Amino acid sequence: MSVSNQQIGIGLIGVGRHGRRYLDHLRTDVPGAGVVAVCRKRTGLPATGALAGLSLYADYRELIADPLVQAVVVVTAPALCPEICLAAAAAGKPILIEKPLANSGAEARAMVAAAERAGVLLMTAQTMRFDATVLSAKAQLPAIGRLRLVDLVNHVDSAASIASRSSGTAVPGALLEIGVHLLDLVRFFTGEEVAQVECRLDRPDGAVEAAARAVLHTADGAVCSIDAARVDTGRIGTMQWEGTEGTVTADWVRRTVTCRIGGGRPRQWTVEPAPTIVAVLRAFLYAIRTNTQPPVSGVDGCRAVELADACYRSAALGGTAVSVQEFP
Repeated sequence: MSVSNQQIGIGLIGVGRHGRRYLDHLRTDVPGAGVVAVCRKRTGLPATGALAGLSLYADYRELIADPLVQAVVVVTAPALCPEICLAAAAAGKPILIEKPLANSGAEARAMVAAAERAGVLLMTAQTMRFDATVLSAKAQLPAIGRLRLVDLVNHVDSAASIASRSSGTAVPGALLEIGVHLLDLVRFFTGEEVAQVECRLDRPDGAVEAAARAVLHTADGAVCSIDAARVDTGRIGTMQWEGTEGTVTADWVRRTVTCRIGGGRPRQWTVEPAPTIVAVLRAFLYAIRTNTQPPVSGVDGCRAVELADACYRSAALGGTAVSVQEFP
């Protein structure tokens, strides 16, 4: 059924803290989106507030089977995403999945393959690609020449992480939850695949890693350092891209960008904030309506998870360099 000139019925799976953000934006900021159903664990609660008037399901399969649901948005722990994706693909319904796409490259590859076999649109919500400060910094890259050194830091408040609100055993560590943004940004900024990684993890008391530090080598020779961590205080979100002709630095927490070309004076500016989830959802709906590839495909999400896999392999080998096997 064509959806080019009508409202698209959205089924939202997961309405925790982050899922609520998606719900609020879908209801108020995304023209052409109509939330018709929600899947949540606690179905016994009354459907009040933003949930009023929606069909509520405890089983995601029932939501996907709802004839009013034309597209599915998934905001759950990554351990649940593969089976949900396969069910949505089998039902022929476009699907948007919050990062990371899955807990492993093998799972992510199966998700991409299922969507491709079914001819179903699969988009990964790598929200940092839509951040206004990040995009402003990326626009300066042509002026700084060939990239040589890259430094990316993402430290997130522990209270805001998946680990603080999950009870399952498959809780992702800092690399997969927080560092996956940085792994994806390397490909997004350079347009290259990563050839080799070296990684070390900080695992206090044998738990999932609280911090990850890695060095990525792109196919064209850029050396990219990433630092991802859950912290108690002091959120940090910075990037520095050094090229043969200049340097671009950005701070997406403070929303500043600085660019210096050659020996000239540095230019600095502040970027107006814009909600990334809104941009993600609008891009998803546009891809559905126009039957075009989304700006962040399932393959993009898969590659980021595969890079995380390579980092975990390197860390298990004591930080030894590991070659990255490209996605077929």
